[in-house]
Amino acid sequence: MPRRLRPSRLLFAKAAAAATALLAAAGAVAAPRAAPAAVGDAERGRQLLSQYQCGACHTIPGVASSRGQVASLLMGFGKRSYIAGRLPNRRDLLVQWIVQPQSLVPSTTMPSMGVSPEDARHMAAYLMELK
Repeated sequence: MPRRLRPSRLLFAKAAAAATALLAAAGAVAAPRAAPAAVGDAERGRQLLSQYQCGACHTIPGVASSRGQVASLLMGFGKRSYIAGRLPNRRDLLVQWIVQPQSLVPSTTMPSMGVSPEDARHMAAYLMELK
């Protein structure tokens, strides 16, 4: 059974939706959408995981010379609920984790490898495909 809103909250919700629609129509607010380019290129990400030598610590399916046993196995990463057992497994957080892991978990042993946000986006695309 759907929860009913009090009249004042219902009125506010309708007004907020109308205001957002007007702003979007006027071009003041961009319509929320995920452009394919924002997702990243998984094949490029696979190559970058090798280039940045992520396999020195991790074992990563499909990435040459990735037999690391110091860090977690990344098989099935796309199905995981958490990144590093602490963060929700969301693409935006994964990109930030790859770029600057200490910004999310200061005590992590994962080093910053100098990965650019652009490269991290592609690497995240590959990792999210691992099911």
